[in-house]
Order: sequence, then structure tokens, then C-alpha cells
Amino acid sequence: MTVTIEDTRTRFDDGRRIVLDENERLLNSVAAEQWDRAGALITSARAVFVIGNGRSGLAVQMAAMRLMHLGLRVHVAGEVTAPAVGSGDVLIAVSGSGTTASVIGAADTARKVGASVVAVTTAAESPLAQRADEILVLPAADKQDHSAAITAQYAGSLFEQSVLLAFDALFQALWSHADQTAERLWERHANIG
Repeated sequence: MTVTIEDTRTRFDDGRRIVLDENERLLNSVAAEQWDRAGALITSARAVFVIGNGRSGLAVQMAAMRLMHLGLRVHVAGEVTAPAVGSGDVLIAVSGSGTTASVIGAADTARKVGASVVAVTTAAESPLAQRADEILVLPAADKQDHSAAITAQYAGSLFEQSVLLAFDALFQALWSHADQTAERLWERHANIG
């Protein structure tokens, strides 16, 4: 069977439409006031820590970079240069299911030392959400949900994409009120490595 360029384009168009439509639906359904409260908590923190596993971890690391560009003190939990979390800090903990043991453990540690916890999850009643000061629900399917009732995408793709896009939207909102030029943010951009 020979696949033509036309066949490939058609399939890509279908995939693109699914990804864009699902993310638009999801992001338009989130509670903006919860994201606003989380933004206030994050920007008032002494330091911000982020944690997530797998692709969720990669998405929240991208969010961490943007928060650093705003001039916030940001650390990726588990990295060798991350200091101890403490009182006045905030932990952004990301787990689609809200049951990831390492993320829940980090939330427990953060709360024990007086840090705030922002949970990002699909599950408002999950163990992670129960430990949070602010719960940011992204109504995507858990990666174990293969029913296609919420998303046609594989595993946790919609959740992971929405973590990135929602935090980029939060960054944009925070930046618009930060009185910092793009040039000022660029000065903080990585210039080695």
C-alpha cells in the first residue's frame, strides 16, 4: 500500500482538530477564579517548588521556567540544587489521578513544614486534592481511562497538554500585571548550557 502526501495531511488534520478542540473545551471549562487565587499564592510565596512525574512533570517544569522568567524563586523538587521547602513557600503538585505516591509525599512534607500546596489534577476528591490549599481541576481523563468518553487522545495527553497551556495562560495573566518588559524577562532567560 502506498501512502500519499494527501493521505498523511488528512490524518494530521484530523489529529490537530482533536487536540485543538479538546484543549479549547477543557480550558474554557476551568474555574478562572481558582487560577487567579493560585496565581496570587504563587507570586506571594517566598519560593515556588514544582513536582510531577513523567510528562506531567515535564509540563510543570515548563511552567516553572516561565515563573522564573517573572523573577520568582523557583525550584524543581528532586533536582540536586533544590533547597528544602519551608514555611512561606508554595508547592505546585501535579498528578492527573491525584494518587501519585511521590507527589502526595511531597505535598505531605510541604504541609508539615508550613508551605502551601497547589494541586493540579483531574480528581477533585483525590488524596492530592485533600492535601491542597488550592485545587486546580483540569477536567481531562486520567491516563488509566481508556473509554474515550472525555478524550479521544491516548492516555494522559489531554491532561498534560492542559497543564502546559493553563500555566502559560496564568503566566500571561501574571506578566500583564507585573510591569516588566519582555526584555526584562529575557535577561533571566538561560544563557549557558
